[in-house]
Amino acid sequence: MVIRKSANKIKRMIKKASCIFLIGHKNLDLDAIGSQIGMLKIVENFNKKAYIIIDDEYHEPGVRKILTELNDVLNIIKSEQVKELKDKNSLLIIHDTNKKELLQNKKIIEDFKNIMIIDHHDIDKNSIDNAYMVNDVETSSTCEMIAELIEEYEIEIEPYYATAILSGIVLDTNNFMLNAKPETFYMAYFLTSLGASAKKVQYLLKQDLEAYIEREKLFYNITTISDKIAITKGSAKTKYRKEDLAKVADTLLFFNNIETSFVIGKIGKDEIGVSARNLGSFDVLKILEKLGGGGSERGGAAVIKNKTIKQVETKIKNLLTKED
Repeated sequence: MVIRKSANKIKRMIKKASCIFLIGHKNLDLDAIGSQIGMLKIVENFNKKAYIIIDDEYHEPGVRKILTELNDVLNIIKSEQVKELKDKNSLLIIHDTNKKELLQNKKIIEDFKNIMIIDHHDIDKNSIDNAYMVNDVETSSTCEMIAELIEEYEIEIEPYYATAILSGIVLDTNNFMLNAKPETFYMAYFLTSLGASAKKVQYLLKQDLEAYIEREKLFYNITTISDKIAITKGSAKTKYRKEDLAKVADTLLFFNNIETSFVIGKIGKDEIGVSARNLGSFDVLKILEKLGGGGSERGGAAVIKNKTIKQVETKIKNLLTKED
């Protein structure tokens, strides 16, 4: 409900802007792109021009499908094109992150004096501090926040756009099994009333078979601490996507007694990724911050450079022992 209280301020900032630029985090997921698409429709409803900034060269399957099918109508640009399109009254709206380092282009905020952030992740010392922040950590997703705005403004949007927004909610709640509150289900109903297709959402969420098989291998190396914390790691020879690690971390919470999960895997040439989730009283953010990452007490991620998977695993276990 936080975003509804900010609805008038958001509307004023949009109407005052000469044009609007929308940007999400690196490695776009359905929540980031879905919320940007929703905001694009809001901006267009107020008769303003908007651009979506995307620098990613690779897109996960669902995002790729959306961008392919909506390629001609989304006004997608690269960050390098911004300077020729913006002026001093332009507005930058950041979606699904509040960290400069996680943006498609971390230098983009230097080009704007008017910045707004719409996000559901925890704010910390690394958060952008020169922006109007609309943050709701109790909300399942940024897409849920945007859906609330669309209802608040009484905007009619086409079914495909409603589907894209719904897909972000389904992704971040793992099919409504995590972080879903009554309001989440209501916004899903609202989007469906606008024509969102549950069948199309499942199409957007379809996975590559090879990626699924590699992800399943992460379940072969599970160890537990105090019967409540599950830790697993991938092979040093296999490169995973960050979202693959996140999906495994989510899934581990569905096993009996497991309240907290940590998943470790290689995500780049010299980078190890960690994804963590929590349903109990344990605060995974404390561990992630000591690894150089962030998120919330319920979940988040970290990227560690120039370390081996084993070294990262040992570090996490040592930190967990101290917290226990």
